Amino acid sequence: MNIEEEAKKFLREKNMSNITATEYQDNAKKTAIFPKEKALEYLALGLSSESGEVAGKMKKIIRAKSKLNKQDLGAEIGDVLWYCAVLASELGLNLGKIMENNIEKLHSRKARGVLGGSGDNR
Repeated sequence: MNIEEEAKKFLREKNMSNITATEYQDNAKKTAIFPKEKALEYLALGLSSESGEVAGKMKKIIRAKSKLNKQDLGAEIGDVLWYCAVLASELGLNLGKIMENNIEKLHSRKARGVLGGSGDNR
């Protein structure tokens, strides 16, 4: 069985079609292999790299005027999520709480009419 089939089997067995952020984070940590002494650097670089792959695929769509392949883009977004989840773990943060805080911040900005502004503290 190849890795993709093994992962799909795992998800079916665990009934993980709609997992929470915390469940995702816990499962992502189990697949993390990197030098622990350079964990933050490794994960930040991986996050940047995978984000760049998302951007690169979009650039090629614009340049070649080719059709958007949602599956390929989704796979890259999944890689970005993995790095976010494991980086949060290394920092001792809960991914679900990070998501909640981010939504609260964005709704607050929207309510105050500063969603489209610039700067961190608005």
